[in-house]
Amino acid sequence: MINLEIPKKFGALLNQAHQAAAEIFRPNSRKYDLAEHTYPKELDIFAALLDGVNASGEGGGGASGVRRTEKGTGIRNGANMSTVLGTIELCWGDLGFLLSMPRQGLGNAAIASVANEEQLARFGKLWASMAITEPDTGSDSAAIKTTAVKDGDDYIINGEKIFVTAGERSDAVVVWATLDKSLGRAAIKSFVVEKGTPGMQVVRLENKLGIRASDTAVIRFTDCRVPAANLLGDPNINKGFAGVMQTFDNTRPLVAAMAIGLAWAALEETEKLLAEAGIEVDYDKPANNQHAAAAAYLALEADWEAAKLLTLRAAWMADNAKPNSLEASEAKAKAGRVTTEITLKCVELCGSIGYSEHNLLEKWARDAKILDIFEGTQQIQQLIVARRLLGKTSGQLK
Repeated sequence: MINLEIPKKFGALLNQAHQAAAEIFRPNSRKYDLAEHTYPKELDIFAALLDGVNASGEGGGGASGVRRTEKGTGIRNGANMSTVLGTIELCWGDLGFLLSMPRQGLGNAAIASVANEEQLARFGKLWASMAITEPDTGSDSAAIKTTAVKDGDDYIINGEKIFVTAGERSDAVVVWATLDKSLGRAAIKSFVVEKGTPGMQVVRLENKLGIRASDTAVIRFTDCRVPAANLLGDPNINKGFAGVMQTFDNTRPLVAAMAIGLAWAALEETEKLLAEAGIEVDYDKPANNQHAAAAAYLALEADWEAAKLLTLRAAWMADNAKPNSLEASEAKAKAGRVTTEITLKCVELCGSIGYSEHNLLEKWARDAKILDIFEGTQQIQQLIVARRLLGKTSGQLK
């Protein structure tokens, strides 16, 4: 039998996360959905608390929890697992709020994943967003056109990035760029570009379907000069893309965890509304012997449980220094897909209540869609899984 009890050592962190979700995220969720591009100032208190947890060394809270040791011996105290579990709790409150957390962006996870110790000391306390996607380059990260040309002790970056989460609010951006287009993916590296660097410009903010509490920016780099020391990880061009892609092995389970938390909120609210309508979900009866709405709910919950288990497995593997690229993509693909299905079905099951702005179900359905798109679309995750299972390269299976 699988023991699904949460280890006691995570109790305090998860309790704090749930309190923040219940007392800060959820009560202000609709407010910032309606006030797109406005920074949720309520986050500052919780962000400071999380900074304190990280500084205490008590266990990899937030984005810093994805760091693996230099010798590949894993993460002490299950930091990936605590980060995933904390993310689930916070996204039960509000996904957009989590994506707006200072110093907890995907760029912070990228720094934690591939930075050396000196870089971690310099950049570890910055709020960093991540810039990968380009106008002509979406899911195929290896095809990016932004260039980084060596010039003495610097690199000069030119290009445009779109859909940069927290791109205007963050202190720095982790930019993916190629050192030599002719070498393909092997030449792709990531660079930390701090705000205020000449040649870096936030061009505009996007208006979006969901996650409106989180800003999404277009950033242009024009002869943007950054120190060579800002190239994350190994500068060796023969150790390029694999090192950069390690970021995704760490962040895809986090995106899956976001989906798990959001779907959990929708399921919980739907069960409550069904009960108020006189429809009880009975776990001791077969689904086909219950009300049709209860049977549909049980099917949704089963899919949610499967996605959660895949996500926890990917995090556990990272904490135990096991390669988890396959499992990270499986978790992200499953969680992203089922969460969009769950939230839409919950709206349907709750009828006019689910469709109305008087309830958060319609917002959660809008927020959910991004989870099946960013950090690699559903189709890309399935392609990665197929390559891993069949032993094919990206050139052999496209």
